[in-house]
Amino acid sequence: MAANPSIITRDTDKLAAKTGNLYESVAIISRRSRQIASKTKEELNNKLAEFASGIDNLEEVFENREQIEISKFYERQPKPTGIAIEEFMEDKLFWRSNEEEA
Repeated sequence: MAANPSIITRDTDKLAAKTGNLYESVAIISRRSRQIASKTKEELNNKLAEFASGIDNLEEVFENREQIEISKFYERQPKPTGIAIEEFMEDKLFWRSNEEEA
């Protein structure tokens, strides 16, 4: 059974070193990942809205190659979690903890 090549082992100590707490690091990454996913979904929906029609025709579903290519393009993009982890590890994210505000 072959392992999925898209799975990457991460060093949790390196993640925790950025904030001093692994769970805080994961929370920051997950928030950023949701932002990326939301933005990507909005872009995809806007592009696919051009192809929306009021009439559902089975032939149009199979013949619309442009729509299929757009969907495949977004499927091949890196996952939002992977992007968020890379941004976090490369210090491209800014966050503020509640302790700093107090």
